[in-house]
Amino acid sequence: MLKHILDYNKEFVEGKLYEEYHTDKYPSKKIAILSCMDTRLTHLLPAALGLKNGDAKIIKNAGAQILHPYGSIMKSLLVAVYELGVEHIIVIGHDDCGIQELDGNVMISHMLKRGIPQAEIDRINQEECNLEHWLSGFHNIDHSVCSTVRHIKECTLLPPEINVYGLIMNPVTGEVREADHLKE
Repeated sequence: MLKHILDYNKEFVEGKLYEEYHTDKYPSKKIAILSCMDTRLTHLLPAALGLKNGDAKIIKNAGAQILHPYGSIMKSLLVAVYELGVEHIIVIGHDDCGIQELDGNVMISHMLKRGIPQAEIDRINQEECNLEHWLSGFHNIDHSVCSTVRHIKECTLLPPEINVYGLIMNPVTGEVREADHLKE
């Protein structure tokens, strides 16, 4: 697999196919998007929003969630705001998300079957976090998006003039809607 990627990359560079993607590091539309890592959204999300390369900073993780106020996602958003000129943050979850209804205990059982020692799982549970909770998904996409929007808005390091929005995308059609709890 890696050989195939490296071979293609060599052709990409030699053929100067990168030229059509030229931009700089500053998002021209001053937007940062937190979206899910779902492969269906890779090209669909920017296309459905009318974004081209260089328009927005797109940050992806499982479920488009922020679970910790000082984790890597918030750090990335703060860098986007303070260093790259972002003025708008959009959280975009999607229907039929793979993390929805994810069972942390099932994930742990998969880890054990793949050779992770029970002692390591016990250590993490005791010293770091509750793995079952951390590895569990959410039950409602609207609630999840609204919770992440709330985490961002409550960040005391974010300037108050930053606009934060929450949307939910259909991963087949690209249609977006505002998260229900944000309509109020």
